[in-house]
Amino acid sequence: MDKHYDYLVVGAGLFGATFAHEAVKHGKSVLVMDKRDHVGGNIYTEKTEGIDFHKYGAHIFHTSNKEVWDYVTSLVEFNNFINSPVANYKGEIYNMPFNMNTFSKMFGISTPDEAVEILNRERAEIKGEPRNLEEQAISLVGRTVYTKLIKGYTEKQWGRDCKELPSFIIKRLPVRLTYDNNYFNDRYQGIPTDGYTALIEKLLEGTELMLSTEFSPSDKDKYFTLADKVLYTGQLDAYFSYKYGKLEYRSLRFETEILEESNHQGVAVVNYTDREPAYTRIIEHKHFMCGTQLDNPKTVITKEYPADWKEGMEPYYTINDEKNNSLYQKYKTLADEEGLLYGGRLADYKYYDMDDTVEAALKLAKEVL
Repeated sequence: MDKHYDYLVVGAGLFGATFAHEAVKHGKSVLVMDKRDHVGGNIYTEKTEGIDFHKYGAHIFHTSNKEVWDYVTSLVEFNNFINSPVANYKGEIYNMPFNMNTFSKMFGISTPDEAVEILNRERAEIKGEPRNLEEQAISLVGRTVYTKLIKGYTEKQWGRDCKELPSFIIKRLPVRLTYDNNYFNDRYQGIPTDGYTALIEKLLEGTELMLSTEFSPSDKDKYFTLADKVLYTGQLDAYFSYKYGKLEYRSLRFETEILEESNHQGVAVVNYTDREPAYTRIIEHKHFMCGTQLDNPKTVITKEYPADWKEGMEPYYTINDEKNNSLYQKYKTLADEEGLLYGGRLADYKYYDMDDTVEAALKLAKEVL
């Protein structure tokens, strides 16, 4: 490739695409490369049987940041989807997040005062500072809610008993004393009416793409000759060839089925909160589109299984314990010393909601463009 660019962006996910969009707006030439054969990273969507399919798990855009909301909605239209998942515990269905609908069914009560009395009585079981995740959860919501809606789901997520998990994993558990099933508290919420891929494609207008191309640390000098500056959105430990060791992650495995039925579960997301089955949730994709795809006689569902991450697997969740955070700081120091531009969920080694990702990319763009 003979052409020279102002910026090479490694990663065509939301962070990289947002930065690339801002760079093009500033008159910069941008080459975007990605190891996958499509843009969008983990928010990639595609049509399957006429249904918008979230290939890498459910993504709902929610934010209280008006600047971010105005930014994304200026690019593509969003629907008015409200995330209202339910939990299935051994066939019992409970509304999420924990609210008066949940407590009414679980305890056979109807008023907030009754709920508070039961929750406080059960919370009192834990004396002193919680020593592990189980004690932390009980201190926040009591044993009944913990047993039915937290324990099995969390143990599947992390592959360990809740008594062996540190308490800091759950800092807070929202308890709503209202009959409100909206999972998020944010002011703005929705999903692009044409899917997230349409949003990414809009962000990448004016850039050049190089897909199905793995960024190899051993070849980075070759890639760096393509552009004056590089923005890297991948794993920072991989970028430095694991000089200090490997950061840890949790991964996911997906099983997707096309069913000959129009409405499988009546909601976009059902969490399975017992230890069995092995999957943590089932996603029925057509419900993300606010009823516009319900007349389709087929439906697409995805079962989501947590997995221990190994090299070669997709890293979905960072494990931000003391050991990994300390290791990450070593790589961050190397990156800063090198003057590398980096950002996003993997390069920053932190969990980002989508609005956080856009906000962070815009912040970086303002600093360097």
